[in-house]
Amino acid sequence: MKTYLALISAAAFALSACGGQETAAPAAQPAASEATAASAASATPAAEASAPAEASAASGSTAAAAEGCEVVVNSDDQMKFDKQELAIKKSCKEFKIVLKHTGKMPKAAMGHNIVISKSEDAQGVVSDGAGATAEKDFVKEGDARVIAYTKLIGGGEETSVTVDPSKFAEGSQYEFYCTFPGHYSLMRGTVKLI
Repeated sequence: MKTYLALISAAAFALSACGGQETAAPAAQPAASEATAASAASATPAAEASAPAEASAASGSTAAAAEGCEVVVNSDDQMKFDKQELAIKKSCKEFKIVLKHTGKMPKAAMGHNIVISKSEDAQGVVSDGAGATAEKDFVKEGDARVIAYTKLIGGGEETSVTVDPSKFAEGSQYEFYCTFPGHYSLMRGTVKLI
């Protein structure tokens, strides 16, 4: 939200500075807008600190995303992920998975997470996770079968996890899924190492 306010303020300053200058050269106007935007951003340090992270996440222009080492998975109140497969590049040193809950229901009623394990371990991880609490993200503490997992989130929330691609063995099959009780049958997909 702070990012948007900073951008709107910068645009308003740029437009007010340009008002009435009909003969200004086109190259000079962008430079003035950039200078005004820079001064507006420096006037709000909190917005400046959060703006790069939010802007790069929103635009997908982070270095990891540019290299194909990041994916965003959306979930909703209908117990669905918008992706059925995650393709993780072997060439990535780290692979970031961002989970967004686009629904409105709270974590206690419709929480979602992403858990990654070998396909043959998935059912056991889900069963053992059901014994854990929401505070433990419905993942059994210290479960060695779990390669990575995100925290449990509710509607409007976002979380992420960074995965080391070297943890995936060639020839093995992997899945990602939600361990919230009752979600596994609908909220799952495959993880492919490419």
